[in-house]
Amino acid sequence: MKGTVVFCVFLVVLMGVVRCHTSSNNEVKVDSKKILESNIIKIKEVVRTVVSSDTFPRTISPGNKEWECVGVRDWCSGFWPGVLWYAYEASGDAALKKEAERFTASLKEIAYTPAMDHDIGFQMLPSYGNGYRLTGNVEYKKILLAAADTLATLFNPNVGSIHSWPFKPQYPHNTIIDNMMNLELLFWAAKNGGEQRLYDIAESHAEVTMKYIVRPDYSAYHLVSLDDKSGAFIEGKAHQGYADESMWARGQTWGIYGFAIAYRETKRKDFLVTSMKMCDRFLERLPEDGIPFWDFDDPAIPNTPKDVSAAAVAACGMLELSGLVMEKTDQQRYYNAALKLLSILSTDKYTCGDENQAILTHSVGHMPKNSEIDVPIIYADYYYMEALLRLKKIEQDKIVE
Repeated sequence: MKGTVVFCVFLVVLMGVVRCHTSSNNEVKVDSKKILESNIIKIKEVVRTVVSSDTFPRTISPGNKEWECVGVRDWCSGFWPGVLWYAYEASGDAALKKEAERFTASLKEIAYTPAMDHDIGFQMLPSYGNGYRLTGNVEYKKILLAAADTLATLFNPNVGSIHSWPFKPQYPHNTIIDNMMNLELLFWAAKNGGEQRLYDIAESHAEVTMKYIVRPDYSAYHLVSLDDKSGAFIEGKAHQGYADESMWARGQTWGIYGFAIAYRETKRKDFLVTSMKMCDRFLERLPEDGIPFWDFDDPAIPNTPKDVSAAAVAACGMLELSGLVMEKTDQQRYYNAALKLLSILSTDKYTCGDENQAILTHSVGHMPKNSEIDVPIIYADYYYMEALLRLKKIEQDKIVE
């Protein structure tokens, strides 16, 4: 067993050397196939140690090698089965499919118990969503529809948005930028047997977010407090960012990706413009090495942590945008920006190698609470895998053309 681990680690490190390069004409190249193969080797080794299907990798503390796990109700529980589904998608390995199914099954209860908060989409789309997309399992579809109905119970028609964090009584009604990513579950359900009201809720929530969370300069509040009777704006707040008016990096990328999805599903041009403007704002403020600091307005910059998870989410959002915008110059611009992010993420500076079980390091969870600072976090790996698979498909489609 030890020899196998050492050999696999050697392969990971060896493949890391050939992951990406810049050609003589300065065109960025990312070998998505080779990177995915390397990542899959590592994921298969992790599978040997994460045995219990009702605990899910989330983070790795400094000095540790193995994932620290959380329970079913943690907002990150869906990302590990999502990583497994992506690994299966890239490899066709039946053993990985079996593991993905095993961890996915543990999340079923989320669809059938009262909603605690907005995170149902984060929990169910990476797990059951990818599972249904890859297998067509009708039971998965049934559970996803139930999960969408559960998420919809948090919608307040007086406000026009989902109550993101009901457990924060200091706000009559709150909506957070992260919630844009959970709307996809409602849009999907409305197209796959669910009621029209699910689409209406998702569209309304995106509209309220665009109106109140997205600021005139196309940065975003983390949270807005709204009157639960009239829907009137009360205040904008930061919870995971540096300050109420600062630009929290991951929040910006939730907006980029979330509004791109909202446009894809509704064809509302204002949603597309919002995604593009948020993306342009993100790109213009990136530091020289291309990876965002955890908050663009932290006065400690450059002596403050980067957030690799924000870069991974941004890459996904930009690849989504590149397939939605009409102008070829915009298509190429967003595609190239995503490619650059992925090329940087795939270097030794941001990959873990044999240091621990994660793929990427240097993410930030919650800086104000001093939680998960400059460490591997599972959603960074998830969105990195997603972006690589998206890139691989784009490359394959170009070959077919």
